[in-house]
Amino acid sequence: MHIDLTDLRLLLAIEAAGSLSKAAERFPIALSAASNRLRGFEQDTGIVVFTRSAAGMTPTPSGRFILERAARIVNETEQLRETVRDLRGGRRMSVHLAGTTVAISTFLPAALGEFLADHPQVDLQLDERASRDIVAAVRAGEIELGIFDGNVATGEMISLPFRSDRLVMLVPAGHALAQRATMKLRDAFEYAFVCLPPERPMQHFIEARAIHNGRPLKVRVRAPSFDAIAQLVAQDVGIAMLPEVAAIRFARELSVAIVALDDAWANRELRVCVADPALLSPHAELLLSYLAHSR
Repeated sequence: MHIDLTDLRLLLAIEAAGSLSKAAERFPIALSAASNRLRGFEQDTGIVVFTRSAAGMTPTPSGRFILERAARIVNETEQLRETVRDLRGGRRMSVHLAGTTVAISTFLPAALGEFLADHPQVDLQLDERASRDIVAAVRAGEIELGIFDGNVATGEMISLPFRSDRLVMLVPAGHALAQRATMKLRDAFEYAFVCLPPERPMQHFIEARAIHNGRPLKVRVRAPSFDAIAQLVAQDVGIAMLPEVAAIRFARELSVAIVALDDAWANRELRVCVADPALLSPHAELLLSYLAHSR
């Protein structure tokens, strides 16, 4: 038995119009050709899809089942065509991704650069947010994908591993802390800090830790990036808390030392979260797969 997509579209047109002649006119197709197609489909399947009367054409019980399946097949075929057109670059696509300060400042540039180079038709909207805000925005459908601190609960949302991350202290090479292998963050609060601007999510986190320990954060200067912070630390302006992957690079280039933080929360797993993979756009689905498998 052969099922022709044009036949399925004709059946749906007949159902919508309630008349073979009106369906043929809207399709458009010659009435005789429409009649032959309908008769051929019913003979081939052995199922009468419509009852004919002076009032028009009405689906039979079996016909209703056929029409429901036909509508699903036609719709999925159109979605497949849209997907193929998108993947071939037939139109520009935009993907909305949010990440933590650490993800955006360290891991994402290299990963996203390669993805965007492979998909020149994709435009990326990238936001920096706190982990809890990222999870809430993904759950609400405001953004498609989010990279967040895996310690934050996601409920029933799907999350996949992205990168392992550890926070450390970056101190001047001659600083009193420079000879220590590890330390608790609470021991750092007696020293002046070089910080990010107060609105940055990671800075919120550092200041929340200070409040948690009942110690005021001594902010000597604020800088816009990890690179700028490291430059100031190297000049003995203060100390800073940074992701280890960035601190290692700075330690190779500047007169600074790394001190590991002996706090459980300092070791973190960055994860990619999505509310429902089935609802992602084709390129968001590609990006999700890329982020989850890139290392």
